[in-house]
Amino acid sequence: MTDAQFAELVAEDPDLFFEVTAEGELLVGPPAFTLASIRNREILGQLDGWARLDRSGIVCDSSGGFVLPNGARRSPDASWVPRVDIGRLEKESLEGFWHLCPAFAIELRSHSDRIRVLRGKMREYIENGARLGWLIDPETRSVEIYRPDREPEVLAGIESIAGEGPVAGFVLDLLPVWEPLV
Repeated sequence: MTDAQFAELVAEDPDLFFEVTAEGELLVGPPAFTLASIRNREILGQLDGWARLDRSGIVCDSSGGFVLPNGARRSPDASWVPRVDIGRLEKESLEGFWHLCPAFAIELRSHSDRIRVLRGKMREYIENGARLGWLIDPETRSVEIYRPDREPEVLAGIESIAGEGPVAGFVLDLLPVWEPLV
């Protein structure tokens, strides 16, 4: 499916969420639950605040789609792309789906998400060039850290998590993610 065909398909049902696996399987889901969107806004706000000061990359939210090197079309809940990678894109592709994998990807588990599916997405990001990924699970108050050539590391009961590699210097305060209505 071309970028234009995918955009046309998505435009027919703007209230749904679409992704495509590397095998070409179309995944369709409902919008995020409200509490998940509040948590994600918190994550995005903190990441964006850091990125604006750091200035070496750009933050994307879950409405931004990427075509990964393996052909999958994914939309992480939050991601960060180095400006140098953006500079390598063809100028005409900037307004479309970026054909690259973010250097840093975050998936936030919603009450309706299956953890097995999210773990598969995290591995896919790493296999396609992401240098760091966080799977944040408010239900268990844990973060699974994904890195190339390593097994995921699980941190539970933490109040914050420090970035490394591409997002060294970023620290995510998890308290408003764990308790978004406080």
